[in-house]
Amino acid sequence: MSRLKETYNSKVSEALRKQFEYPNVMQIPKLQKIVLNMGVGQAGQTNGDPKQLDNAMRDMGIMAGQKAAVTRSKKSISNFKLRAGARVGCKVTLRGTHMWEFLDRLVSIALPRVRDFQGINPNSFDGRGNFAMGIKEQLIFPEIDYDKVDKVRGMDIIICTSAKSDAEARALLKGLGIPFREK
Repeated sequence: MSRLKETYNSKVSEALRKQFEYPNVMQIPKLQKIVLNMGVGQAGQTNGDPKQLDNAMRDMGIMAGQKAAVTRSKKSISNFKLRAGARVGCKVTLRGTHMWEFLDRLVSIALPRVRDFQGINPNSFDGRGNFAMGIKEQLIFPEIDYDKVDKVRGMDIIICTSAKSDAEARALLKGLGIPFREK
């Protein structure tokens, strides 16, 4: 069992139950999934480089621990030289053990490696208990070999919880060790 999942089971869930006074154990918020998304717009253009998407998928597979899926454009946009169905990015959906391991690596290893890190913006919740954040470079993960990176790319990380409100989700993520910035 993951170190972070043990912390959730032993400390965080009981603290949330006391804080929000849940009468039923099943009402305690939990993590459902983590979605990683990386857009590679240059790969989908008519004169773009398709090798960039392959490199982005390789990097994301190393970070997530599972193979990335290709995302395709839904419609053509002539100003961006984009055709419908062109490969424009990649994504990974993590659940179960992979999700807990990734969140543990993100909180304990990757985020402290960000330059001039002030904490994560606490206002990035969507109103239904889901949290989204962006990372500017994939090099903060120690698994990525600096010499094999062709281009520094950012990505989005979306953490989906079963919480009904942003306050519940914020308390859950703070208990799991996500360093939120003071308002």
